[in-house]
Amino acid sequence: MPLPSLRRPSRSATAFLSSLVLAAAAVTATACSSPRAAQEAAESAAGKLPVTAGFYPLAYAAQRVGGDAVAVFDLTKPGAEPHDAEPTTADVTTLRKSSVILTVKGFQPAVDALVAQATSEQRVVDAAAVPGVIGNFPTDEGIDLHFWLDPTHYATYVSAVADALAAADPPHAMAYRANAEALRAELVALDTAYSDGLKTCSTRTMVTSHEAFGYLAARYNLTQVGIAGLNPEQEPSAKALAAVGDAVRQAKVTTIYAETLAEPKFAQTVATSTGAKLAVLDPIEGITTNSAGTDYLSVMRANLATLRAGQSCS
Repeated sequence: MPLPSLRRPSRSATAFLSSLVLAAAAVTATACSSPRAAQEAAESAAGKLPVTAGFYPLAYAAQRVGGDAVAVFDLTKPGAEPHDAEPTTADVTTLRKSSVILTVKGFQPAVDALVAQATSEQRVVDAAAVPGVIGNFPTDEGIDLHFWLDPTHYATYVSAVADALAAADPPHAMAYRANAEALRAELVALDTAYSDGLKTCSTRTMVTSHEAFGYLAARYNLTQVGIAGLNPEQEPSAKALAAVGDAVRQAKVTTIYAETLAEPKFAQTVATSTGAKLAVLDPIEGITTNSAGTDYLSVMRANLATLRAGQSCS
């Protein structure tokens, strides 16, 4: 059963697919002069395996598993909301040349439309189709796909990435599997740190800007209350805000969590109306200059520190 999209794409799938035809025509005229084309040519000459990822957590897994043997391109620019990613003409060219494509069907509608054009020679790793990666976290808007916020689910995905890279590039298969094992060990340690750090807390209700933390909450016995649903740009009604405020008071919540890529206005509204503090909890959909770390692991550790303070954990 196909997973539902998290939000309506900014233009119809039909229009987007039509644009691919125009993009393909433009590719020949622009590829030779583009800086990215020159970089890709250099990486190809160096024998690197070309990999395209829909957004940051997928790209990070590929970079860690692939190491120096791969060239990873992220379709979502730093600071951009990955749900809204609209692939460019250059992105079409890059994806065409990729041996491995990493995506989460339903998370990026426009990227889904582009990936649907992949050839049989390209290996597409759809996290939504990998057993054990996507959990059963339904919301009013669809299934929560933020699997990387549970290190155990992310570790399963890392194994799938290693398998795809090894199949596409057998000479480096042993290195890919060794790199994956090293990353999985770090994820086990991260999971242990979360389990220990969130074991004893004054409140187990966490109020977030949007419902991105279902995996984290389920893994570590927390209850998520989202101000918005899966769409971080959704504007909650006055009734919904009042209900969140009631939940804050009833659970004696002292901290409301805003995000790095989402508008904090409604989180601030709830915090102000309830007397709670405002803190930043990062769903790690991308790394920006406002992120509390430079990569997935460091931001996850920063999130743990934020949660321990916000949930009054001992």
